[in-house]
Amino acid sequence: MSAARSVLLTGASGYIAKHIALQLLEEGYTVRGSVRATDREHEIADAVRPHLSDPAAESRLRFVELDLMSDSGWTEAAEGMDVLVHTASPLPLEQPQNEDDIIRPAVDGTLRALRAAKAAGITRVVLTSSIAAVGESGGMPAGRIYDESDWSDPDWPEITPYAKSKTLAERAAWDFVRTQAPDMHLTVINPGLVIGPPLDGHIGTSLALVQRILRAKDPAVPNIGFALVDVRDIAAMHVRAIATPQSIGARHLGVSGFLWFPEMAAVLAARYPDRGIVTRRAPNAAVRMLAQVDSAARTAVPLLDIRREFTSARTREVFGMDFIPVDEALCATAQFLIENGLV
Repeated sequence: MSAARSVLLTGASGYIAKHIALQLLEEGYTVRGSVRATDREHEIADAVRPHLSDPAAESRLRFVELDLMSDSGWTEAAEGMDVLVHTASPLPLEQPQNEDDIIRPAVDGTLRALRAAKAAGITRVVLTSSIAAVGESGGMPAGRIYDESDWSDPDWPEITPYAKSKTLAERAAWDFVRTQAPDMHLTVINPGLVIGPPLDGHIGTSLALVQRILRAKDPAVPNIGFALVDVRDIAAMHVRAIATPQSIGARHLGVSGFLWFPEMAAVLAARYPDRGIVTRRAPNAAVRMLAQVDSAARTAVPLLDIRREFTSARTREVFGMDFIPVDEALCATAQFLIENGLV
């Protein structure tokens, strides 16, 4: 595994992927990043460049134009690469009306990437999935702690389109390796809700939650909760996976801890007392009423009072991870947003 030196990184303009690209370059890898349009290339290079310990490392960063919904260019992009790190997948700010709008790109894009890897002789693959593919099922007992053996049920009536897309895409990857590419060594990374400082001002969808708290526009905050993790730790998991044979053939949950939305607000209110951050909890009935006219509230309703706990014990053991505490990750996110005028 340690002999691998070149990586095809899909979705390179993404929040997590930019951190992965940075850490890969820092570790000496050559990175070929995929973008949907070539005008995103400068954005990625500009984001990574200030953080490189050796400016010359940027010469090992190249780009290729690929689309999850088109076969064009995939095989050529994979040629000569040692590793595929597939992060590209749609992450909407709000759940779409038509679930196929995110399911099809997630599933079809994953299979395109894997077919291209197989055709190019790539046998090492690291796939970004999500805890959304782990913990969304009906009939689970209260207090259950989810681990790598758990799967979301795509047929559960209450599953979100996003969770369904991640579940079906990850299932498709495991099925592909089992039935069509038995020599392929697959590792899957299942992050929680990813926060932490971005490398540039193109922030991830998940950071909109932190923005919303800092802007203090809501009279109260809904009681929804999240299993959180810092983006720097998730990037490290991807990079360490490449040279960690013990990770092959398994899923690895990336979660640092759990916070309710009101708890997140309280942490930030204590850190930034001059911002007037709202910490009071919104009554569930009020959230449900608001959901009739507000799409963000509508997204929150199924999550009210739902606490899903996940264990990263296996991840800590296999990768030697010591996750950044959630309070620290949250404050680092807020500090970035404030310093860069994004709130």
